[in-house]
Amino acid sequence: MRLATLSVTTLACLGAAAAAIAATLDLEGMTTEEIMTVRPSSTDLARAGRIYNPEAPVPPQCYTRIEEKYNPCYVCHQNNDDPKRPNFIQDGSLQQAYEFSEAGLTNHHVNLFVDRSEAVAAISDKEILAYIGEDNYSPLSARLKTRNWTGFVPDLADYAEGAKAFDERGHARDGSGWVAFNYKPQPSTFWPTNGSTDDVLIRLPEAFRSDADGKPSRDIYTANLALLEIAFQDLQSVTLPEVDENRIGVDIDGNGTLGRTGKILRRDSYLGAANSEPLTRMTYPQGTEFMHSVRYVGVDGDQIVVPKRMKELRYMVKTRKLTLAELRSRYGNELQEKIDENLPRYIDLGDRGTDTGFGWTMAGFIEDADGHLRPQTNEEQFFCRGCHATVGANIDQTWAFPRKKRGADGWGYIDYRAMADAPNKGEEAGEILTYLKRVGGGDEFRSNTEMLERWFSEDGTVNEEAVAGKSVYDLITPSPERALMLDKAYRTIVAEQTFVYGRDATVVPPNNVHAHIDEATAPTLPRELRFPHDIRLDWGAD
Repeated sequence: MRLATLSVTTLACLGAAAAAIAATLDLEGMTTEEIMTVRPSSTDLARAGRIYNPEAPVPPQCYTRIEEKYNPCYVCHQNNDDPKRPNFIQDGSLQQAYEFSEAGLTNHHVNLFVDRSEAVAAISDKEILAYIGEDNYSPLSARLKTRNWTGFVPDLADYAEGAKAFDERGHARDGSGWVAFNYKPQPSTFWPTNGSTDDVLIRLPEAFRSDADGKPSRDIYTANLALLEIAFQDLQSVTLPEVDENRIGVDIDGNGTLGRTGKILRRDSYLGAANSEPLTRMTYPQGTEFMHSVRYVGVDGDQIVVPKRMKELRYMVKTRKLTLAELRSRYGNELQEKIDENLPRYIDLGDRGTDTGFGWTMAGFIEDADGHLRPQTNEEQFFCRGCHATVGANIDQTWAFPRKKRGADGWGYIDYRAMADAPNKGEEAGEILTYLKRVGGGDEFRSNTEMLERWFSEDGTVNEEAVAGKSVYDLITPSPERALMLDKAYRTIVAEQTFVYGRDATVVPPNNVHAHIDEATAPTLPRELRFPHDIRLDWGAD
């Protein structure tokens, strides 16, 4: 399939500088400051064996100007007072102050400071719509096989089609075992209004999809997924898409008979061929896989949709199930490393990706300059460790599944319209409303002018009456005009292949971000503006 392309003139304009740099400079001899100035491509840096940003896991949002009153940091950084929650990093102090290593004091995400207005204006709406409407996922598997790839090969048919690839229960129509679930996007990087749409799929190991004789069983798989939800949400029961207990061989709803049911009670172990696997609180079974597509913001008339084109395809597999004691030890080691200001490290597994050090392996694919998905370089992939290893808010290194809409209605492809602004556990007000009030904007940088105009009053306070009763779709999707503008901005980064300098779809440099942190003068946050935060949500009665 031929990929849609932007005009030759547009691409030449975008990529000429980067190409000239790559052709003329000795990358091995460049200092970090020189690299920041000239921005050679990610792949040129990788070929030269250079690491540009030794603090790549620190995302650009961590350089937000908090100005002693704004706190977007609570979403990720938390102390944990639950002794059985499998996260012991205790990084809540990062809500209050910039605690970086010496290398991290400089904001290496210099793409934030590039004015892309001229490049964005050179791309027509027609061009970008054609581009994001192309399928760059389906050719990926064949392209990997031609290079004798030994890592994960995407195996879901028709994934580019989004919801069409799944049935009403979220199960992949191709029988691959992937299951889509409806979850509330994490504030605010994955809100479409800030530049990307996405989805996340889960696949449990084959034993969890099979009966006691090893035969595939949709009923058992559905029940085991619901048990996993119970384990993460601390529930005693949950609804699930209707299953036949006769096929499962267990009275899962506890009514004393075997029949069709849409409810399952908490139990000590999983079902079917996985009946020897204990149900462990907030922990995935070994072999659990996730696939996450990060996509452009699609436009269909006046509606925002998930388009075919992927910016990235991300993959995680749980290679080892660690005990709480093992996790506590590893988090303790990591915390000491941070205290000593040692730079983060990763274990390179070649084509398989990188080991997080906490039982997971991550791999990722990203667009090349022509829009084909390619394996990420080590440094591009290292960026992902920032969210999926040692931050206090995640649960078993993940974000999306703990935020699944509760019960039977939560199994299916992501649908913002089907969700109200549910509060986080322990909160009363909706999560999005709470975020807007604590952050002072619709993104960490407070630079999303459309969100400011929609949901804020002239005095800078949130217009709670305007927010009330709105669906998640109403609250976090952009206008078609803004969507296309952000798509164009990101396309310029793709053409440059400068992902290691930042992947945010910004058109003009945001004002509220530090280029460098001066620990002696940078404002900190008062203790009373530090907030506890459970990424799980209170969906009310199931």
